[in-house]
Amino acid sequence: MPPQGAIVAVLALAGLASSFMFTLVVPIQSQLPELLNASRDDTAWVVTSTLLASAVITPIAGRLGDMYGKRRIVLVLLALLVLGSVIAALSPGILGVIVGRTLQGAVTGVVPLGISILRDVLHHKRVDTAIALISATLGVGGALGLPVSAFITEYADWHLLFWVSAALGAAVFALVLWIVPVSVLRTAGRFDLVGAAGLAVGLIGILLAISRGNEWGWTSPIILALGLGGVAVLLVWGWYELRITEPLLDLRVAARPAVLLTNIASVAMGFSLFASNVIYPQILELPESAGGFGLSLIAASLVVMPAGIMMMLLSPFSGRLARTVGPRLLLILGAVSLIVAYGFTLLFSAEVWQLVVANILIGVGIGFGYAAMPMLIMRAVPATETGASNGLNALFRSLGTSTAAAVVAAVLAANTVDVGGMPTPTPAAFTTSFVLGGLAAVVALAVAAFIPRRQNPLERHPSLRDQ
Repeated sequence: MPPQGAIVAVLALAGLASSFMFTLVVPIQSQLPELLNASRDDTAWVVTSTLLASAVITPIAGRLGDMYGKRRIVLVLLALLVLGSVIAALSPGILGVIVGRTLQGAVTGVVPLGISILRDVLHHKRVDTAIALISATLGVGGALGLPVSAFITEYADWHLLFWVSAALGAAVFALVLWIVPVSVLRTAGRFDLVGAAGLAVGLIGILLAISRGNEWGWTSPIILALGLGGVAVLLVWGWYELRITEPLLDLRVAARPAVLLTNIASVAMGFSLFASNVIYPQILELPESAGGFGLSLIAASLVVMPAGIMMMLLSPFSGRLARTVGPRLLLILGAVSLIVAYGFTLLFSAEVWQLVVANILIGVGIGFGYAAMPMLIMRAVPATETGASNGLNALFRSLGTSTAAAVVAAVLAANTVDVGGMPTPTPAAFTTSFVLGGLAAVVALAVAAFIPRRQNPLERHPSLRDQ
C-alpha cells in the first residue's frame, strides 16, 4: 500500500481542487454579461448552477461511494470536473459555460468521500489529523484560489481559467488512481433511485428560491412555489425514506442527537464562513469615497488569503487537539473564534491590517469548526454510513453558504448610495452584514454546546487502518 502520508496529500489536493471551483469565476463575475453577450439575470446561472449541482450531488455521491467504492466515485467526480472545464473553456456562449459549471459543481463530493476514505484506510491514530487537513481544504482552496483566478484574468483570456481547472482535475485524477487504495468496506443493497430523485427535486426548489429570491422577488409566485414546493417534496421524501428497507439516507441515523446537532451547527458555520467571503472582499475593493479601501481584486484577495493559510497551518494541531479534548470542544472553539473575528471587525475596521487580523481569526474559526464536524459525524454513525453521512453534513454546510449569499446580497442591495452613477453599499450595510455573520457564529456555539459529550464508539470493520 502507498505511504499513508501520500494518500492524505492526494486527497487534500483533491479537496483544494474542489473548493477552488467556487472562486474560479469570481474575478469575472461582474463582466460575464459582456463576455457572454447575455443578460445579468442569465449569467447569474454561471454561479447558481455550480451551487445547485454541489448541493444535490454531494449526498448522493456519498451513498454511491458507500455502495460501489469511494475511490471509484471520487474518480467519476474528478472526471466530471475535467469534462465540465473543457466544455466551458471551448464554449463561446453562455449555455456551454453553464453546462460546464454544473459539471464542475459535482466535484464538491470528493471532500466528504475523501474524509470517509481516511476512516477506511488510515491507522486510527492518524485519522483525526488527516480529517482536519482535508476539512481545511474547504476553505483553503477558495482563499488561495481567489488570487490565482484574479491573476489569470488580469493578464490572460478568461477561458484560461477553465483550462487551468481542467489540467488540475486531470492531475488529481491521475494521482488518485495511482496513490489512493481501493476501500474494502462496501454497503450491500440497491441504490435508491426514487430517493435520489426526490432529494434532488426538493433541494433544487429550496436552493433556487434562496439563491434567486433577490432577483425574482421574495414574495413572487415563482419563488414561493419553488420554496414551498421544495419543502413539501422533502417532507414526502422523508416519509418515503423512513418506510423503505434500503434508503438513500438513513434518517434514523441522521436523527441521532450528535449527528442532528452537528448538521444544524454546520448550517450556521457555513453561513458565517461565506458571509466573510462575500463581505471582506467587497469592502476592500469599495472606493475610498464610499467608505472602502479602494484595493484591486488581486490586492483584496491577498488580504483575505491569510484565512486559508491559517486553516492549513492549524490542521495538524486540530487533529491532536480533537484527540485530547474531543471534537465537540473544537467546534465550540471554532465558533468562539468566529464571534471574536466579527466583533473585532465591528470595533476595528479602519485599516487594512485590521481586516487581515480579522481574517486570521476567521481562518482559526473555520479551521477548528470544519475539522470538528466530520469527526463528530463519524464518531456517531456506523462505518457503513460514513460516505452518506459526511455527504449530508456537506449538504447542510451548502445550505448555510447559500443562505449567506442570499441574505448578505439582500442586505447590501437594500442599503446603497449613488457613487459615480453606481449603486454602492453603505457602511451601515456592511455593519449589518458583519452582525449577521457574528450571530450565525453565536448560533453555532449555542448548538455545539448541546452536542452529547459521549457518542457511540467507532465500529471496527475490515480495513487497512492498522496495517
